[in-house]
Amino acid sequence: MKNYIKPILLCMAFFPFGGCDNFVDVAIPDSQLTGNVVFEDTNTASAALADVYAKLRDSGMLTGSSTGSASSLGLYADELYYYGASNENSLFVFNNTLLANTAAVSQLWNESYQIIYCANAVIAGCQNAVALSAADKKQFIGEALFVRALMHFYLTNLYGAVPYVTAPDYEVNSTVERMPAAKVYDSVIDDLDQAAAVLPENYLSADRVRPNHYTAIALLARVYLYKGDWAASSNAASAVLNSPIYVWENNIDKTFLKECKATIWQFMPKTAGNNTDEGALFIFKSVPPSFAGLRPELFQSFANNDLRKTHWIGAVTDGKNTWYHAYKYKQKSTTGTSVEYSIIFRLAEQYLIRAEARARQGDLIGAKEDLNVIRNTAGLPNTTAITADEIAAAVIQERRFELFTEYGHRFFDLKRNGLLDTVLPAVKPGWNSTDGVWPIPEKELLANPKLTQNPGY
Repeated sequence: MKNYIKPILLCMAFFPFGGCDNFVDVAIPDSQLTGNVVFEDTNTASAALADVYAKLRDSGMLTGSSTGSASSLGLYADELYYYGASNENSLFVFNNTLLANTAAVSQLWNESYQIIYCANAVIAGCQNAVALSAADKKQFIGEALFVRALMHFYLTNLYGAVPYVTAPDYEVNSTVERMPAAKVYDSVIDDLDQAAAVLPENYLSADRVRPNHYTAIALLARVYLYKGDWAASSNAASAVLNSPIYVWENNIDKTFLKECKATIWQFMPKTAGNNTDEGALFIFKSVPPSFAGLRPELFQSFANNDLRKTHWIGAVTDGKNTWYHAYKYKQKSTTGTSVEYSIIFRLAEQYLIRAEARARQGDLIGAKEDLNVIRNTAGLPNTTAITADEIAAAVIQERRFELFTEYGHRFFDLKRNGLLDTVLPAVKPGWNSTDGVWPIPEKELLANPKLTQNPGY
């Protein structure tokens, strides 16, 4: 597809995260419309956007399958231990023996840029649409800008300097250059500011599967935290936490149910009655596990009275040895009616973001209050940290317990705090300082001479 007016396969009715077909470059059968017509109608434009969300759920950084960041970065950091076959790409991730031609490296890169490409097609199509209402244009463009920012955020944190692609033109994109991470962040913030300005505060549906104004603000809070802009991060997190739309859930057994009011944004399963890909992947009932399990060191690092240890971690034994798995999602298979959706953003992260940002600014009382919300819900007493540095360190530790196996939080936390080379060599004997970024895929380097490889690869 060389620009947004090329043919687009689409679903003729919009079902959030339903099985809309891909954007492809083919002849037009009777059931298809050309791209410029797609974005003149609300239903078909919605179907094109639904395809973007389907890609987010089923492939790339946020999929709950073994190729997504929850699994890959859990293996790459110190959350998951690999038990699978020796010829699997996941083993190369686990052993941090990635090469520029490793399939896992190109998979996350290619899927992410495909999603960005499709988001750009939605933006361009809606901008040029004549019959589409102004309100619909704002909604669709705002959502696509959010998706574009989200994918670039993950790409730069995994690969370092990356191209920031804003055009749906293949010829232009084939010669893009890498942009320093600081500038990528600036572009991410610009996209999120635009998205937040046009997205409504209320969700389009009760299941929270389409991002709203606060979803964009929640990502802004994270981006500002990573940048070290503590005031902006704290303010963004406060905007989300102070919204009456969200209600803190004190029962951790309800945190990952689809109707939880502490959820900011989630993915609906592909098929009615299905649950999350994360549950299907992480939960095992026989041992030894066929894929991966939680590292025993992670399990042991939880306090014995931490409810997350007993409620969010499952244990399976053969009578002699015990293996552990993430048990945030309780359903491994279908349940007739879906009870769990994959939660991408939730309120707990915003409390932890604000706690860290407040500590870095010297608001120690506020920081401890936010941190204690998380600790008390987990059945733990208030933090004993006193100084700003102690509180910030306590927040990082709490993030490990609260956000484990959720889309790479642990790896990114170690990276942004300069702890990769301190923590990971203890569990990864072959760890090198250059492993903090993944290699640029070999095929991309061959196709685009303006791209350069990361050191160490």
